[in-house]
Amino acid sequence: MDIKKIKTLGQLQKSGYRPRSVKEEIRDNLIKSIRNKENPFEGILGYEDTVIPDTERALLSRHNILFLGLRGQAKTRMARQMVDLLDEYIPVVAGSEVNDDPMNPLSKFAKDLIAEHGDDTPIQWIHRSERYGEKLATPDVSVADLIGDIDPIKAANLKLSFADEKVIHYGIIPRSNRGIFVINELPDLQARIQVALFNILQEGDIQIRGFKLRMPLDILFVFTANPEDYTNRGSIVTPLKDRIESQILTHYPKDIETSLAITEQEADVLEVQKEKVAVSDLVKRLIEQVAFEARSNEYVDKKSGVSARLTIAAYENAVSSAERRAIIHNEDETQVWISDLSGIIPSITGKIELVYEGEQEGPYQVALNLLDKAIRTQFVQYFPNPEQLKKKRSTGKRSVEEKEPENPYKTITRWFDAGNHLDLLLDMKDGDKIANLYKVDGLYGFVKRYFPHANEKENALLMEFVLHGLSTYSMISKKMIDGKIEFKDLMGSMMNLGSFNLDEEGDEFNEEDYR
Repeated sequence: MDIKKIKTLGQLQKSGYRPRSVKEEIRDNLIKSIRNKENPFEGILGYEDTVIPDTERALLSRHNILFLGLRGQAKTRMARQMVDLLDEYIPVVAGSEVNDDPMNPLSKFAKDLIAEHGDDTPIQWIHRSERYGEKLATPDVSVADLIGDIDPIKAANLKLSFADEKVIHYGIIPRSNRGIFVINELPDLQARIQVALFNILQEGDIQIRGFKLRMPLDILFVFTANPEDYTNRGSIVTPLKDRIESQILTHYPKDIETSLAITEQEADVLEVQKEKVAVSDLVKRLIEQVAFEARSNEYVDKKSGVSARLTIAAYENAVSSAERRAIIHNEDETQVWISDLSGIIPSITGKIELVYEGEQEGPYQVALNLLDKAIRTQFVQYFPNPEQLKKKRSTGKRSVEEKEPENPYKTITRWFDAGNHLDLLLDMKDGDKIANLYKVDGLYGFVKRYFPHANEKENALLMEFVLHGLSTYSMISKKMIDGKIEFKDLMGSMMNLGSFNLDEEGDEFNEEDYR
């Protein structure tokens, strides 16, 4: 039977409809979802073994939930997706402001309507998307906003006294009856407003301006909070926290693969950009690594966190940097080069909170340092670790039979030691950049040795990556000035800075000599 054909209370009773509380409804639908091996939180990545099982246990227990975690950890998204666990449609008394159940009315309006019309009381069906309420907690939120207040205009228009229940204007919580209600950033809610939630959570009723009314609201409450807010800007009052049955800790992606999948899913890149700009796996990993470096960096405030939005925005900016360069040179297609990652700096500076030392260093310089650290970390996933080569050279005497370990970078660094330098303009044409990279002795052969099956563009990208990587390990110098990146020998750069000591062998710079 088409439920939408049921228009009256009498028809609803004859249909065999059985009302359930919203928590029972969600529990029953979750059980079906689990039995059918379905994921009720589609698109939430990295929480498969942590947050999602915790949330399912809370919902099976019919608990109200507090998601506690740093910014950009999908707390609100988790709450919004709970709507999919509601029944598609439920019946309500037609015209009710608080979604009155026809079988168990709460408001005076619904009770009077049923008393007057009986089985002919009109009902309507509301979709689950209409059964979700959300409020961002700010200091100016009032009890009237959340719960309700007396409406003097309504009293005047209806010629009713303030003692009549019909003059109440319900807030967003009663209007979310028989649904899900979310309060984001709960600690930012003033303590006296939090106190107003006690009865709703414990007793399930509301109190408005001294009215002697009891409305056992049927709501699943979901709260979100940031630990930084919870300890600094505000707090969750203890009795309220005690009434929230399940507190679930969220977290950032634990590995690069998960982070890559999240960015791939969330980044808003146009089809025309995808056709014009190729993005290698290497570049994607470098962008993700920036966020991982930031979360452990001494200059970045760990209490504030580093949102997944950083890498999403950085990825979009990297693509746009390459697209802009292609438009300038009227090229039909291009790829994101390592030098294009200078274009993601605005995505980093706006999404990290710095400690005092970081502020002294400056957000731009901190962002550059994070990018260099990301290159340094990822470099050893592709090529030999220069740091280990240095350590082997400085371990002391060797036996006659023992040979000094081969330095695969020697040909490249010697080219720079000979006084050569390489300038890569940020807006350089692809062909010109590739031609310049081939000028460096040994660079092409080095890349081909480790990646023999790479095509021309992949080769060129890896060649550029090698130069950036060697600079982060202090084997050559790198400076970014006036729209270009300049690579030179490190000793020559040090000469410009002042006195220094030469390495005895004279063929490589040893950073241990410059303390």
